[in-house]
Amino acid sequence: MSRQAYLRGPVLVLFDIDGTLLLSDGAGRRAINHALIEVFGATGPEDHRFDGKTDPQIVRELMHHVGHGDEHIDAQMERLLGIYAERLEDELRDPNHRPRLMPGVMPLLDALGAREDVVLGLLTGNIPDGAAAKLRAVGIAPERFEVGAFGADHEDRHELPAIAQRRAHALRGAEISGDHVVVIGDTPADITCGRSIGVRAIGVATGRYSTADLASYGAAAVFEDLSDTQRVLEAIIGTRADLSGNRA
Repeated sequence: MSRQAYLRGPVLVLFDIDGTLLLSDGAGRRAINHALIEVFGATGPEDHRFDGKTDPQIVRELMHHVGHGDEHIDAQMERLLGIYAERLEDELRDPNHRPRLMPGVMPLLDALGAREDVVLGLLTGNIPDGAAAKLRAVGIAPERFEVGAFGADHEDRHELPAIAQRRAHALRGAEISGDHVVVIGDTPADITCGRSIGVRAIGVATGRYSTADLASYGAAAVFEDLSDTQRVLEAIIGTRADLSGNRA
């Protein structure tokens, strides 16, 4: 991790969900496949990669594979995502597939939530109902996050950081510049999505990608997981950050 000066003023910290905060043990894929069968009669390729993508993007890509055009996909998208959200709740309760909280998540959220200079948020490809269901399944209250940008806000993940930034500005009544926005995620898409507004990205290798993979995309810091609260907090806020919220 490179050493940096303290960030002055509010810092917007945006967490990805899948592969970063938790693993849902395939609940999302099973739920979206169920919805695709009900609405379109097909699921598309079973090996299609979901990581780093928004829910509407996943639906569109899968249905392109089986020959559906954008107009038809758009006409069915709202209905499909509603079915998906309902099915996801059932899948997350399946005793044969247990969602899992990733290491260090709760202490890090506690440490960030205790700081007055942090706005805690989500940046996720999930739709809001899906995000909330996954968080609750591993014991994280969705209300811990003050702002969020979701797949329902824009199909292109690269548009989400600016949406979260605007929402944080409206919440706090103060401008939060791009270099005061930190995205934490497990995929190259998380690392690169905020470059247009100058965000810093922190990579965590709890998904499919290694620390070396994430570093190669320009992450400001990379970690095997989030279990070292002090080091991760320092990467977010600056050197020698005090867990109490003071700055040494």
